[in-house]
Amino acid sequence: MKSTPVPWAFVALMLLSSLSGCIFEDSNSSGSDEVLAVFNYSPSSNIRTGDVISFDASSSTPSGGITYRWDFDADASTDATGRSAEWSFAAAGTYAVELTVSDGSKSSTQIKDVTVNDATAVPPKAEITQYASDEDCNDEDIDESTHIVVWICEMDKSMTDRDISETTTISLDASDSDAGDSSQYITTWNWDLNAEVDSDNDGDFENDADLTGESIDWNNVEPGEYELHLTIENSAGMTDSDSIKVYVSYAGQWSDFELGGNTSGSPVTLDFDVNVVYDKDNGNTIRKMVGELTYPKMDGDCTNTFTNNCRAKLDIYAFNEDDEEASNTSDTGLDQRSDGTDCDEDEHDCVFLTLSSYMFTDTESTYDDGEWTMQIRNEKINDLQVESFIIRLHYK
Repeated sequence: MKSTPVPWAFVALMLLSSLSGCIFEDSNSSGSDEVLAVFNYSPSSNIRTGDVISFDASSSTPSGGITYRWDFDADASTDATGRSAEWSFAAAGTYAVELTVSDGSKSSTQIKDVTVNDATAVPPKAEITQYASDEDCNDEDIDESTHIVVWICEMDKSMTDRDISETTTISLDASDSDAGDSSQYITTWNWDLNAEVDSDNDGDFENDADLTGESIDWNNVEPGEYELHLTIENSAGMTDSDSIKVYVSYAGQWSDFELGGNTSGSPVTLDFDVNVVYDKDNGNTIRKMVGELTYPKMDGDCTNTFTNNCRAKLDIYAFNEDDEEASNTSDTGLDQRSDGTDCDEDEHDCVFLTLSSYMFTDTESTYDDGEWTMQIRNEKINDLQVESFIIRLHYK
């Protein structure tokens, strides 16, 4: 029996129908059509009656194919359209400004309070009082007039405490701030301790009230570099801000302790633990870490002088938190173990290990920050009474 041929047009139609799910699927449609209203305005503070405020909704999504409706006076009517708009308020008060965006089927709304002050309102002047320690932990005067610079000095540490964990208190003082004019007074002092975190979710990363008060103590501050922001508001509702860098450096000294001799083929070691911070995003970066070791050239109890075993040689090793060796002083010769100034060259050796800030960056060729170990190592047979070991963390 002769078969009836199937028309090619019908075959093509059936093939397209079976493949339509693959051919016409929009792989980028997921998430790209989200409708979200987002706006900012400028100026964002110290707005007076009559001031022209610029509103910008360009951060809304999607970037095209949506409409914008602005309601500036909370009367449920549209006062302006378009991605950007300008508005001014004739009376002082707090206004709930509403933006609604829509793609025709979905819509989104954001509301922000805009505070408007009287036309005669005067802004305050915020000022953080600067101060510094009189001396660093090496009895050197500190010449500083811009930042808050503090040293933590633990110059009599016990050998049972070889962990650097001391903190300090930073006194924050805004008493030199000015209210604006004689009819006004300051109502709030907000101290923001971390500009990387917007804890009040208002879009301003520098005005959080981590601490409040005209003069207040910031407790338990670890060695490091910090940037603080102060925001004050006066009785007229006007604000101002100030910022300051805070540097907290550290020195710890262990004195007059014994380090045993290498009698078993393995060096005798003492470990000292220290936290090092290099966080470039937060602006908290160490400048350098230094180990300073002072010990007698000869062991006072040694009698084997003919073989020169009494000549001491101690070294400093540095390891990162992954126990990777970053540096050591083993290549420093005996005739180089003096700084020529504070070291008693006739009786003592003085060896220094300095790690620059570059060592603590997070790259393939460096060692990152975190929990580091400074280690004293004795490869010689004889034990030794060490005069001192000092670790310094320079953040300024």
